[in-house]
Amino acid sequence: MKSHNALFANIPTTIFTVMSSLAVKHDAVNLGQGFPDTDGPSWIRDYAARAIIDGPNQYAPMMGVPALRNAVAEANKRFYGLDIDPDSEVMVTSGATEALMDSCLALLNPGDEAIVIEPFYDSYVPQIKAAGATPKFVRLQAPDWTLDTDDLKSAFSSKTKLIILNTPMNPCSKIFTLEELQVIADLLIEYDAYAICDEVYEHLCFDHLAHIPLMTLPQMKERCIRIGSAGKTFSLTGWKIGYITACSALLKTISAVHQFVNFATPAPLQIAVAAGIVAGDDYYASLTQDMDHGRRILTEGLSRIGFDVLPCEGTYFLSVDFYDVAKDKGFTGSDLDFCKWITSEAGVAAIPMSAFFAPENGEPPQSLIRFCFAKKEAVLNEALRRLSEFFE
Repeated sequence: MKSHNALFANIPTTIFTVMSSLAVKHDAVNLGQGFPDTDGPSWIRDYAARAIIDGPNQYAPMMGVPALRNAVAEANKRFYGLDIDPDSEVMVTSGATEALMDSCLALLNPGDEAIVIEPFYDSYVPQIKAAGATPKFVRLQAPDWTLDTDDLKSAFSSKTKLIILNTPMNPCSKIFTLEELQVIADLLIEYDAYAICDEVYEHLCFDHLAHIPLMTLPQMKERCIRIGSAGKTFSLTGWKIGYITACSALLKTISAVHQFVNFATPAPLQIAVAAGIVAGDDYYASLTQDMDHGRRILTEGLSRIGFDVLPCEGTYFLSVDFYDVAKDKGFTGSDLDFCKWITSEAGVAAIPMSAFFAPENGEPPQSLIRFCFAKKEAVLNEALRRLSEFFE
């Protein structure tokens, strides 16, 4: 029989599936899964239920229902001072992953290069390659995840079409500073390139740090595709509601891809998300406070056990260095081996950070793993109890 698509036929099972299956097998507390273990606000879910009964339940407009597009435009103004036309500069997608794929297919041609910052969310590289382009990697330096601007400048060339910028950043929880963003902006102008800005964790920033969209910098609106997610903002990941903000010239091409990838997203869910986005400041404050509470519980507990906890500025992921606690137990394997070990022996699952690095860009860190703290307090405490008993 004829061969399948060479890219996708040879992609292995994701590390998330591997570790989640192992967690089920050993009845482990799964802190590898990157989503909350509670549903979103009941009032938003009630709104969706009423919208399903009242309708409409047929195809939504391809660009998204007007209520949600208006809400996204208003949120851009409310939080970042951006003036956005909801009719020509906002589009709704079935999740941020679709928004990323639509954007890559819309902008990239075979022979183009796209810059990816390591460690990176796992969909970026396949999406770039699916468009026929070549990823170029710039590695942040642990433990503080500093950006070497000389490395970044070296990655740009006449072939550079775009950079994918994830801030706040999954998996390493970095928030890019204004100074770093300005360097990126200057390079985009110099090389006439674009930025796909994955900003799904925009409302999860800690320690009084602020998220700054690259789009807010001078001359960046016409070069940036800003992607948001109701899944992350309202802990409704299963709804798969994402939204793109981009200038009309960019969005015209992206929407042409969208119409053949997905076309439309469920209207009742869009209507409910629109009501959520215009919620008062108290909702957004409570979202951050609740996530920060979990962050502090896990940070303090892992530190007591002996893990070296790396800085966590945003998202709901915590990176730790396990070298010291592993050494005390005589463990000498890789980060993947360590994750499998604590899943089977301690009953707690995590994700090896090497999964978020490109093998072709050199040896990744081997003593870092990622935990998710977007879990109930009782779940986090049980995970810490098990790890404490195992290591102490």
